[in-house]
Amino acid sequence: MTISQMMLLYLGGTSTLIYDLNTKQVEKEFVSLLGTIRNCSGGVTPWGSWLTCEETVALPDGEISRDHGYIFEVPADATTFVEAKPLKAMGRLNHEAACVDPNTGIVYLTEDTGDSLFYRFVPKVYGQLEKSGQLQAMVVKGVPKFDTRNWSEMTMKLGKWLEADWIDLDDPESPNDDLRIRGHKAGATLFARGEGIHWADDELYFCCTNGGQKQLGQVMRYQPKKATKAARVQLFLESDDESLYNFGDNLTVTPQGHLIVCEDQYVDPVDNHLRGVTPEGDVYSFARLRTQTEMAGACFSPDGKVMFVNVYSPTKTLAIEGPWNKVLA
Repeated sequence: MTISQMMLLYLGGTSTLIYDLNTKQVEKEFVSLLGTIRNCSGGVTPWGSWLTCEETVALPDGEISRDHGYIFEVPADATTFVEAKPLKAMGRLNHEAACVDPNTGIVYLTEDTGDSLFYRFVPKVYGQLEKSGQLQAMVVKGVPKFDTRNWSEMTMKLGKWLEADWIDLDDPESPNDDLRIRGHKAGATLFARGEGIHWADDELYFCCTNGGQKQLGQVMRYQPKKATKAARVQLFLESDDESLYNFGDNLTVTPQGHLIVCEDQYVDPVDNHLRGVTPEGDVYSFARLRTQTEMAGACFSPDGKVMFVNVYSPTKTLAIEGPWNKVLA
């Protein structure tokens, strides 16, 4: 079976592009993972790999031969496609994105459903996720009904820090796709379609695509526990104006501490932007996509000089140069 035939059969995977920052040329590109379905966002690890997440809980049906809904790891130094080994202890769910606390190796995970939880995976061994660990879900203290979505009432106030805790989840392979249901019943907090997530300096941000009273989107901010401080979470942004911010999906943090958020709204006419968000929470328009599709996967080169972003259709990867210190001062 050829690679193209395998891609048609499995409808998912990852591609690796090696880009020379000096020549501004793609030196090499190849399919690096096959055998997966609906690979959505993911996240980079501090030990030199990429975590790719399946946004599906598809089961064998005659065309698919195995369960899906897992996370897979792709080494950054791979030179050809690697074997698709599901990291089952990290949960079977509608995975969206992942980010890693470089200090602890804990992996934080979002789930793209309307009644999603916010997860973390505590590995037994730093940097070796295949050696298992404990999957947990966040509990936000002081939020009525353990619900941050603000759909029917303002349960989570903008800018207010709240203490957060974590509860263990059992049976992470979840054959009935009920992790979020069991977790919420045990006290875990609900979020509105958790999507893009990114680690910044000792904290992380993640998008809730249709959170908020107008269901235009939220951004959450989380700081892990420190020696003298409990873990805490904050509603960093909630949109009430679709012309400023509408359905934020993937996001990244610039070297200057701003957020760049990829919009993914699909109400006709489609009008998606890259939105910037200052450290104070002010929103501005950074770029607009003139075709009726979405941008995703925004990330920066290691030196912070180039931002890469994918266009969903027609498929392409854009490289956007700075100088970012002048644009985002």
